[in-house]
Amino acid sequence: MKRMLIIGPPGSGKGTQAERLSASLGVAPISTGYIFRANVRDRTPLGVAAAAYLDNGDLVPDEITNAMVRSRLGEDDAREGFLLDGYPRTVAQVEELDDILAGHGQELDLVLQLSAGDEELVRRLLGRAKDAGRSDDTEKVIRHRLALYHGQTEAVLTRYAERGQLVRVDGFGAVDTVSERVLRATTLTSGRR
Repeated sequence: MKRMLIIGPPGSGKGTQAERLSASLGVAPISTGYIFRANVRDRTPLGVAAAAYLDNGDLVPDEITNAMVRSRLGEDDAREGFLLDGYPRTVAQVEELDDILAGHGQELDLVLQLSAGDEELVRRLLGRAKDAGRSDDTEKVIRHRLALYHGQTEAVLTRYAERGQLVRVDGFGAVDTVSERVLRATTLTSGRR
């Protein structure tokens, strides 16, 4: 497994699991959320354009996100493999990612979905907001982000399931327990492709 996605609702542990799994597999971790926040913090043109969307819990428009991902996947550390966290979130972005990868003569090996219930996610995200002081984690914004996930991103999961690339992993439990499930899922599916 060298080219993977990790998908799940906000607060499902994608970032933590992506870091652990990418280190275990020796592939580049690529988090669109991290890249967006860095750009907002540094007040780059991308960050200024993305800030209003992020603070409202909305998805950043595809043209901004797609350009960022295309650039990042062209960097040297991503050529031999990557674990992408936070993209694609819409079916249009799936098609863009297919195009980006085809341009590099690549395709996805696996799509991991971390599953979790909405009320647990709201609880987790409110706790994270208190601990980290994140402006994008109010209850209203969290519920809006979850509604967007259910309304748009679930179609992405359907697309990857139809291709036979989707593996669902229970995202509830201690971080180490979820990490074991994620690693087991990648190991069990490595022989399929």
